[in-house]
Amino acid sequence: MEETTGIIILAAGNSSRLGQPKQLLEYKEFTLLRNVVLQAKLVPKSTVLVVTGAYKEMMDMELADTAVKIINNPNWETGMSSSITIGLETLCAINPKVKSCIFTVCDQPFLKTNIFNELLEEQSITGKGIAASAYVGILGVPVLFTSHYFEELLNLKGNEGAKKLLQHYKNDVAEVSFEKGSIDIDTIEDYNRLLRQDKI
Repeated sequence: MEETTGIIILAAGNSSRLGQPKQLLEYKEFTLLRNVVLQAKLVPKSTVLVVTGAYKEMMDMELADTAVKIINNPNWETGMSSSITIGLETLCAINPKVKSCIFTVCDQPFLKTNIFNELLEEQSITGKGIAASAYVGILGVPVLFTSHYFEELLNLKGNEGAKKLLQHYKNDVAEVSFEKGSIDIDTIEDYNRLLRQDKI
């Protein structure tokens, strides 16, 4: 089966505000990182890669049985762009014919396979070069870029991320509603709130 889509999971941060790797916080059955990996792996015709940085050895252990490609970004502290670059370069080396790439993060506990599939479907229907998740009035991740944008993604610098292209090419963006996409884990308060909400 030809793999036409790449899914790059950005998981390189050090979670300094939590004092521990947020990638490995548990919610329901799995860690946040394992959940997004398992959901991404269910997308047909996709190549799934995880970019790590801080806590490399712990991430490797957590994903050892998932058979996904893990890429370590030794320059993760220089900003988001370095993880995007190393992930996309690896994807294109593995699969030079890849037609699109979805970038996502590992701290959205309600991220499911259907969001990835809806991004692919919306891009196909509209013919837009970008399909982005929409929540609380903003566009964010997961976000899909067709190969037309790969060169610009590779030229991002420092803390620049995919949102730079979303803002610059607004007319070429299709939106997919992901209401719970606004729920992410940046602080221990976020995590505790998530756990309390689950008990209600």
